[in-house]
Amino acid sequence: MTTKTFSLGGELTINRLGFGAMRLARGTFTGPARAPETGVAVLRRAVELGVTHIDTAGFYGRDTVWANELIRRAFAPYRDDLVIATKVGPLPGRDGVPSGQATADQLRGLVEADLRSLGVDRLDLVYLRVGGMAGPGNESIGERFAVLAELRAEGLIRNLGVSNVDAVQLAEARRIAPVAAVQNRHGGDSGLLAESEKAGIAYVPYFPLGGGIGNGPPDAERLGKVAARLGATTAQVAIAALLAKSPSVLAIPGTGSLEHLEENLAADELHLSDEDLADLRG
Repeated sequence: MTTKTFSLGGELTINRLGFGAMRLARGTFTGPARAPETGVAVLRRAVELGVTHIDTAGFYGRDTVWANELIRRAFAPYRDDLVIATKVGPLPGRDGVPSGQATADQLRGLVEADLRSLGVDRLDLVYLRVGGMAGPGNESIGERFAVLAELRAEGLIRNLGVSNVDAVQLAEARRIAPVAAVQNRHGGDSGLLAESEKAGIAYVPYFPLGGGIGNGPPDAERLGKVAARLGATTAQVAIAALLAKSPSVLAIPGTGSLEHLEENLAADELHLSDEDLADLRG
């Protein structure tokens, strides 16, 4: 493993700077659909620029435009080095916002739907996403995670992950089956990052650039100071800072724009000095 790659589940080597597919179909869960051709172009350009890890979900989209179908259209048949991660658990309401939560009995159907929409026989990584848009809710996840562990034993899933969890929930999942990745909101429990690094588990913060909620990336003032010094954008500095946190961190900034894609992925070449990192820590 190098500083730019990570061995997912000890078997899949991926570049740590990946791509999040949430914005491919539409800018927000309730926003208008984007042109499918643009989404396909963004995906193909991402891989041309070195992305080998794409994070998606069956509920990313609405009506006739869905991220999984764009991914299949862009890449099927898939390259051996391209890892597609998906997540199950959230159930979208009529407004498109994933406000409901699947029961254990519903998870198999959601995994099978992802297999069909992506056009694969086995999913590289499936997260159990628990709770709503708020932080971890201290609920038991054992029954639901056991369903995914069974699907893994059947060969439908290669690696398992958990999303929006606390330390107790992560420990509960690990007692059932190996956990390859944790996906929590950026800026969450730093103890989980340390635990993940120690265990060889990937830590994948979502909304690393704010997720379109609010006015921009967290700590925008400090990011702006470093960006001005380096001649970079605040988004590039935010991504580079995320990757500098730990060799276990994977970044998945997402966009539906080719211009923003190229800007985001250029962060992989941005070097942050000790002074830069100190300024970012405040």
